Amino acid sequence: MSNSASQETFISHLIELRDRLLRSVIAVIVIFLGLFHWANDLYTLLAEPLLHALPKGGQLIATEVTAPFLVPIKVTLMAAFLIALPYILYQIWAFIAPGLYSHEKRLGVPLVVASVVLFFCGMAFAYFMVFPVVFGFITGVAPVGVAVMTDITKYLDFVMTMFMAFGITFEVPVIVVLLVKIGVVSVSKLREIRPYVIVGAFVIGAIFTPPDVISQSMLAVPLWLLYELGIIVASFVSKPKPVNSETYQPLSEEEMDRELDNLGSDSDAKRIDK
Repeated sequence: MSNSASQETFISHLIELRDRLLRSVIAVIVIFLGLFHWANDLYTLLAEPLLHALPKGGQLIATEVTAPFLVPIKVTLMAAFLIALPYILYQIWAFIAPGLYSHEKRLGVPLVVASVVLFFCGMAFAYFMVFPVVFGFITGVAPVGVAVMTDITKYLDFVMTMFMAFGITFEVPVIVVLLVKIGVVSVSKLREIRPYVIVGAFVIGAIFTPPDVISQSMLAVPLWLLYELGIIVASFVSKPKPVNSETYQPLSEEEMDRELDNLGSDSDAKRIDK
């Protein structure tokens, strides 16, 4: 292929990438505009776990002038991105799929779908299961006379961190299966390092959750169980290759003795001929 043809192909790929990125951005903007009217309601829904845990009369506060406007906008933009995520992933897949082999395509589609579903499951687990426990613990250990009134910006940052932590945690089965499938690690090795993974899970739980055992366990235990699930799925996906009858097989001791006898008889026959 000539340099001019290679350059034209590269430019066409850049144009296609630009178009697909533009479609993704437009999809997010359109959904954002559709949700803009309910921006405050979306933030109230996001803040419901904390509002429910606060004592009577407790509320969230805004310490910055623009926070009452910008924070609900950020929440709405996040919701728009999550709603448009399947379409965005489709655009990414449509861009890279032509350069993949057929077996890579068969593996890629289930992994992409599973990644999206598991990430949403992780966020739902954090919202419905973890947040009530975490906020109940925080409000319960507050000293007497201390009013728990969290800033809405700080609350959004905390929630986003928790969503990312649990979303990525629920991606563990996909990561494990992918590593085994591409040959980076074997299933037996994954079983061998299980104790280190368990310890690492509790370390991660201690980093990303408040300092109580229940909250840490609610991140560490799912991480460990999802790791085990990944091993189970990977053991089915990575089936051993069938043995080829034409591949080399080592000789047995009897066969080696026969071969040596044949070599010895051949050398004796040559000496007699001479």
